[in-house]
Amino acid sequence: MTAKAVTNFVATFGVDIILNPDLIVEKNGRFYLVNVALRPLMVRPDFFYAGLFLGKTKEGKFFPSFHLLSILAKEHAQRIVVDRKAAWLFICGRPLFASSVVRVFGSAKRNTNTLVLNEFGECLGFGRIVGDLSAKTSRDEVAVRNVSDVGDFLRRER
Repeated sequence: MTAKAVTNFVATFGVDIILNPDLIVEKNGRFYLVNVALRPLMVRPDFFYAGLFLGKTKEGKFFPSFHLLSILAKEHAQRIVVDRKAAWLFICGRPLFASSVVRVFGSAKRNTNTLVLNEFGECLGFGRIVGDLSAKTSRDEVAVRNVSDVGDFLRRER
């Protein structure tokens, strides 16, 4: 796969970030963003880690790193801000209800990805919009399905 996997994923958040494909290095399905000074040193094919980890591909699907999600959040990608209780439940792997959404930035169309931020603007992960984000909907209707969150690392420790 090429750097196209990264740019295609970024495009799902409705933001145009220009990532120079010459500065994206791929090794074994893992993508790294290196700076101009580091790129000439990448002559050895046996490197372990380089630059900023952007994510990996597995079976043709791209899995982003939280570094990449944070970059997207700073670039005003499609995102929602949730209240304190919902933020905690989200990092525990739970879905979000419309009543817990404090603010919506972007189009918020169904079946699109959205970043999930807490009240302090910290990126907690991302989810898929599956319901109406307006607070007028039923309290027990799922609005955003959790796809990936920062709590995943802790849950894997079991």
